[in-house]
Amino acid sequence: MATSASVPSTRSMEKQLRDQEQHLTQAMVQAVEQGREVALDETNDVADQAVSSYQKEMLFTQSTEGRNQLQLVRNALARIADGTFGQCINCHQQIGAKRLEAVPWTPYCINCQEKAETGSLADLEHTGEHALMGKNSSTI
Repeated sequence: MATSASVPSTRSMEKQLRDQEQHLTQAMVQAVEQGREVALDETNDVADQAVSSYQKEMLFTQSTEGRNQLQLVRNALARIADGTFGQCINCHQQIGAKRLEAVPWTPYCINCQEKAETGSLADLEHTGEHALMGKNSSTI
């Protein structure tokens, strides 16, 4: 369990995570609405079809990344609830306070994050978080 002296206040981290969860949820709804608009757009011209296809692909990518980050945020909220927030899910060491302040949804300490990004982290498939914390994650 993280100590209050070395980790930002759990209450403030929970508020920040809840705000991020709300923001991501709203962004996901907007992406779905934009996707519907693109899908309804009648395009007959080849160039218009290419633009429409590109827009759909971008919305799909944003949606996927948004879902992944939303899952990370929800997992962090679950760790707050079960008292393990601030601990690396791999090595169980304390996650640095500055890292938690910058990326409160991170499940890993900086060392394990680097291992996750290089693919050398132990298999954490049962948590589902290893796949979400890939190369797009910040190593703060």
